[in-house]
Amino acid sequence: MKIMNCPLNGPRNISEFAYGGEVKPTPDAQAPTQEWADYVYYHANQPGILREWWLHVPTSYWFIAERDVTTDRIIATFKPEEVLR
Repeated sequence: MKIMNCPLNGPRNISEFAYGGEVKPTPDAQAPTQEWADYVYYHANQPGILREWWLHVPTSYWFIAERDVTTDRIIATFKPEEVLR
């Protein structure tokens, strides 16, 4: 069984979570359509460690996880306010 540590609820079964995408800067609301399309649909998909949004579905709590996408190992999890300052 794979376990992820939720910053709000502690260690939980991975089946309780939903992937929300890579953490990256949001374009300005007035940005051109192409910039928004790249933000929504373009993913670098590079090997290594990424910061990603994850949702703990039972509590609707969004948080950030660092995950090695090559090995699928979760390295650390953070409350959003710890990362997005």
